[in-house]
Amino acid sequence: MKSVTAVINRQALVDNLKLIRSKVPESNLVAVVKANAYGHGLVQVARTLEPYVEAFAVARVPEAMELKLSGIKKKIILLEGFLNAEDIPVISEHGFYTAVHDMEQIKAIEQSHISKPINAWLKIDIGMHRLGAAEDEVAKMKQLLESSDKVAKPIGLISHLSVADTPEKDEYNQQQIEYFNKVAKCFSGDICLANSAGIIACPNARTQWVRPGIIMYGISPFADRTGSDLGLTPVMTLKSSLIAMRKVKKGAMVGYGAAWTAPYDTVIGIVAAGYGDGYPRSMPNGTPVRINGRNVPTAGHVCMDMLFVDLGPESTDKIGDEVILWGDGLPVERIAALANTIPYELVCRIMPRVNIETIN
Repeated sequence: MKSVTAVINRQALVDNLKLIRSKVPESNLVAVVKANAYGHGLVQVARTLEPYVEAFAVARVPEAMELKLSGIKKKIILLEGFLNAEDIPVISEHGFYTAVHDMEQIKAIEQSHISKPINAWLKIDIGMHRLGAAEDEVAKMKQLLESSDKVAKPIGLISHLSVADTPEKDEYNQQQIEYFNKVAKCFSGDICLANSAGIIACPNARTQWVRPGIIMYGISPFADRTGSDLGLTPVMTLKSSLIAMRKVKKGAMVGYGAAWTAPYDTVIGIVAAGYGDGYPRSMPNGTPVRINGRNVPTAGHVCMDMLFVDLGPESTDKIGDEVILWGDGLPVERIAALANTIPYELVCRIMPRVNIETIN
């Protein structure tokens, strides 16, 4: 029997990339692999995708260094920029590309002691109000970067759409795209706007460089569609095993807090998976898991290392049988909706003790 295993399908990853490429044939692809490649394994995902993309994007310098030390040769872009002045010599030495989103970062670059100029993309705020130069700062920050001998020329331009995944807010989305494209006319360097949702839904956001993230992993960025609805294949299947079975009578109260009461005589299965593995405790009773080709409901609170499922009174399941928590045949988008979260969070919260198994 196996405890929790995240099975990563490399062929699905490649197939998804090819589908994305078909939608943006004139754009360069920046594969977003931050947060351990959304829980799928940073280095393994990057090695699989390197022949198919022009660059990789991460959030922080340690992620960039892990890629570099693993032998990745393609461009590596820091989407958050750098957090400390001490990062600047590292960025310079290793040739990383970095977003620059405020004046303090420009000051730090000017005060740094580096042997070669850094590659910078000015990050502007087009409506997210998270990181990026405000409209009245763009011209000044552009001028400072272009006049600095510590910054390679030409500089790039980058931003992030905040509502591309929200069709009912398309007017605001179009305002963001129009503003970005207006600013982009003043830049001769690399231009990057479209995220996963933008690639799928917004042709006018498909700039010279685009950043597929969640869609690479076969997961939809839209609340009303799954990855399969978009022609994508899930890359991760999270699975475990039945480790025990118990017959219970109608009225039996199951688990912590007696959170589930058997409505009939039935068989309860114990699955070796819990919130210590990243399967949320917030999953409600009735959340499906897949056993022997059928969906069965969870029953009671998820424990740290185990969860309960109602196998039904006619169960023929056996200890050791495989249990799919999400992935193949059970979309993670459906599980996330039941947990009142988004699929990004579920795949990113996979815990270190979970086994990673890669298949072709």
